[in-house]
Amino acid sequence: MSRTTLASSLVCLLLSQAVADAEPLRVVTWGGTYQQSQENAYGAGFTAETGVALEWLEYRGGLAELRMQRDAGEVAWDVVDVLARDARIGCDEGLFLKLPDDLFPPEMDADLVIPRPNDCVGPNITWSWVTAYDARAYDGDAPDSLADFFDPERHPGPRAIAAFPQATLEMALVAEGVPAADVYDVLATEQGRDRAFSVLDRIAADLRFWSSGEEPVELLRSGDVAMTTAYNGRVAAAYLSGATEIRTIYDGQILDEEWFAVVAGTDREEAALAFLRHVARPEQQAAQARWIPYGPMRRSALDIIAANEPWFHTGGAVLPHIPSREDRIADALVLDPVFWAEHGPALSARFEEWRRTLGL
Repeated sequence: MSRTTLASSLVCLLLSQAVADAEPLRVVTWGGTYQQSQENAYGAGFTAETGVALEWLEYRGGLAELRMQRDAGEVAWDVVDVLARDARIGCDEGLFLKLPDDLFPPEMDADLVIPRPNDCVGPNITWSWVTAYDARAYDGDAPDSLADFFDPERHPGPRAIAAFPQATLEMALVAEGVPAADVYDVLATEQGRDRAFSVLDRIAADLRFWSSGEEPVELLRSGDVAMTTAYNGRVAAAYLSGATEIRTIYDGQILDEEWFAVVAGTDREEAALAFLRHVARPEQQAAQARWIPYGPMRRSALDIIAANEPWFHTGGAVLPHIPSREDRIADALVLDPVFWAEHGPALSARFEEWRRTLGL
């Protein structure tokens, strides 16, 4: 069967399903403004095209709920937005459906800024861990590099970092000059870990910790900190929505990835596959960045944005805030979920002990 025939067959089948079966396709994601961006960019067009309604559900990540559904023989979800580690483990455990070879057009894989980790997932977004600062705190000599974040003598002021070690330790080593390609080899050694924590010690005198994505923006807006690490989409959205005192530094960003997967055992398999195919289109990838400034997975989506700026829904140009631009990903470190699966417990324990020594 050709790809065109397959796509047509899927649409026809879905249309007939929509008439015969009022049950919506259940798409599980992360809630908040991120989920709303997906509803706007992916959901409305998919339902208009296929007649299939979507039910958006929120979860907190991980695979525990999927394992329970599998073990009980009661699959309650159809499509899941998954982080890099869960995309790999879920596929290995058979929690996710192996996708048909011809589901996506043949040119898609070469168009991705990050390769698909396996045959269980379709493209969603990239996002990154960045540093951001309050421009009101710096008159003239504003920070412009990751190294500046860890240099409170040159750029004084209270800092904030995440309350967990992922990306934070990588940032510390990158700021020290460790090439992105070598960071995980260095961090796997005791000497490398000592080196990373010594960099964190430089900012420990006036440090706060954040746990949720909105906190860095709140800390900057309130003036409680002058600089912070953050999720790029949060600080960029704040800037594009009028908080122009919040500036993002993409130097040394730690790139992360999210994918869509179809839950094995779903009774809405054909609809779920059609949803993944819909989301993977460059037009839909670009549309998502209209609502939240995360990075499209497809380079061709970036071309669409560039040709149609200002693209953001508030009327601002969004491309300056996209982490997956070619000039930004060339030297970026991509977060390694395999490394964290192996070394995460030890590094988390040391990070917590370091926090305790600070009394924070």
